[in-house]
Amino acid sequence: MNHLEEGNELTLDFDKIARSVEKCGGVIPVAIQNFDTREVILVAYTNEAAFRKAIETRRAILWSTSRNELWEKGATSGNTFDLLEVYVNCEQNSLLYLVRPRGQAICHTRNKAGRARNCFYRRLNLDTMKLDNLDP
Repeated sequence: MNHLEEGNELTLDFDKIARSVEKCGGVIPVAIQNFDTREVILVAYTNEAAFRKAIETRRAILWSTSRNELWEKGATSGNTFDLLEVYVNCEQNSLLYLVRPRGQAICHTRNKAGRARNCFYRRLNLDTMKLDNLDP
């Protein structure tokens, strides 16, 4: 079991963006939301190259802060996302992509039944500060 992805301990990575900026230059967060259901699918990052490629291709192209490369969400699984709308926040330092998934899977994690789930499948219990898995 991957404890970061499946465990119930809260271990937030407050330094991830800083490490990414050191490696690749400027990145900004992108909230990815399902156009049809309005469900928040994930939060990722983009840099200028990924942003331009996403606009050009109308696909969810992002910047992988782990691999330090352009990343098309779902390219490996075939479950890519069509980019339908882009919103910019007031300070122009984050984006919201409204997408339509082109397959069944959304997240690379799976529940016990083997089905892909939304990336926000754990809720923080504010009393215990433990993570509750809503889609085990």
